[in-house]
Amino acid sequence: MDEVEVVVAHSERATLRVGDVFLKVDADQARIDVEAMALAPVPTPKVLWREPPVLAIAALPGAALGRLCEPSTASPAAWSAAGAAVRKVHDAPLPPRPGRAGRGRDELTAELDSECEWLVASGVLPADLVARNRQVAEAALRPWTPVFTHGDLQIAHVFVDGDEVTGILDWSEAGRGDALYDLATLTLGHEEHLGDVVAGYGTDVDVDVIRAWWSLRSLLGVRWLIEHGFDPFAPGGEVDVLRSRM
Repeated sequence: MDEVEVVVAHSERATLRVGDVFLKVDADQARIDVEAMALAPVPTPKVLWREPPVLAIAALPGAALGRLCEPSTASPAAWSAAGAAVRKVHDAPLPPRPGRAGRGRDELTAELDSECEWLVASGVLPADLVARNRQVAEAALRPWTPVFTHGDLQIAHVFVDGDEVTGILDWSEAGRGDALYDLATLTLGHEEHLGDVVAGYGTDVDVDVIRAWWSLRSLLGVRWLIEHGFDPFAPGGEVDVLRSRM
């Protein structure tokens, strides 16, 4: 019998792997519903069965493009192919609901100010580091045209075989949102591959806004990671991303 591998687990959701089957358990039914939708214009995992709050999906061929805090062994061509796949998603018809990448300026500004205050008051990060990244993050707080976004496009969710994308996982945060949020999430902690992704994406993008999203995402993520048992101070992780802006 195959061993059960815990892929990720925290108080909001858990993903288990048993052989070639992934079991996703999520207390928020809306997230499971979104992931079960077949709206994405790129390959996605086959849904094997669904019994709320559990969704069973088949494994994708190939391997993840990489992981945060680890060097990516994928080729520049694979990163470029990932950029092209993201462009297909962004060019697709808008989905029916706003997603993780669709939060408005006022909501993000309030959340960002609150998290920055907590990071300094709690002593988790030095004030100058927080202030510098808060300044950088401002560039992401601008008007944008909504597109179909994945909403959680971390590199572990993009699978490749050689130089081809074989599929994208975890559509639970998908919806209308800011295209550059997806590109920033994909390249977070892997700045050296930003050029490859942008080349594959195939259109002009404002890389300064992508860098601003790196700071914004990291500032917003540190407390959540700590409270859910993850380490934002791991080499190559969110705190190192913030330090790289100094």
